[in-house]
Amino acid sequence: MKVYISADIEGITGLVSWSQCGRGDSQHWDFPFARRMMTHDVNAAIRGAKAAGATEIVIKDSHGNSKNLLIDELEPDVHLVSGHGSGIDGMMQGIDESFDAALLVGYHAMAGTSAGIMEHTITGGVHRLRINGIPSGEIALSAGVAGRYRVPLVFISSDEAGCAEAAARIHGIGVAPVKRGLGRYMGECLHPSETGPMIEESVTKAIQNRAHVQPWLPSEPTTITVEFNRSEEADMGAKLFFADRLDAYTLEVKFDSYLLAHRACWNLMAMSAQGIAAQG
Repeated sequence: MKVYISADIEGITGLVSWSQCGRGDSQHWDFPFARRMMTHDVNAAIRGAKAAGATEIVIKDSHGNSKNLLIDELEPDVHLVSGHGSGIDGMMQGIDESFDAALLVGYHAMAGTSAGIMEHTITGGVHRLRINGIPSGEIALSAGVAGRYRVPLVFISSDEAGCAEAAARIHGIGVAPVKRGLGRYMGECLHPSETGPMIEESVTKAIQNRAHVQPWLPSEPTTITVEFNRSEEADMGAKLFFADRLDAYTLEVKFDSYLLAHRACWNLMAMSAQGIAAQG
């Protein structure tokens, strides 16, 4: 049995701020701790998957520069997709039709979620993102990719808000809430000695229950609408031939295939960063 894991960092055990969830520089002074905790949660998911019968596990490091997980501390007999390249499936790079189940570890709630710890959607510049008119975030974006490959998304670990978001979208998904948001940068966090066993046990049960979880796929043709915080974040994306500009802040893409719409969305995000860099 093949299991795919996509791991983000903001929804990981014990993390509540950007000073932890970044990269190795002076602005992210607690990043080594975040890497250890991310590896801790992913390891728990690996153990749970193996207990459910997984014989092949592929992990996608999906936060920031995608070089966060400590491969030498991961459970053995897994493959890790690390870094950035020419991949087109975003946070789900490496998944295909051969997988039996997909898991999201350490994901976070969409931009605009009350009491969602570090709530955002892909970048801090996104005010709202909608898939076919429905407010969505990275959970739905990744679930749709899995669904397009006909792989059921059976589990998520996150804060309570992220778990609730996933449960509202995917009937029967297993959840492991490792913390409770008390604001964007404040939360009541469970100890790693609690979250590890919780993730492991929840993953095992979720994979065993996979036949009862249907792959989730937005209707096609698929429209993704991105409302940025500032107009310069939309300026560069508006140059892309497939993007329609609805107003100063909002770009929209529409494709017959969800995978193409998803790919176009990620290109809008890349261009929004260029728009910020070019200002002034």
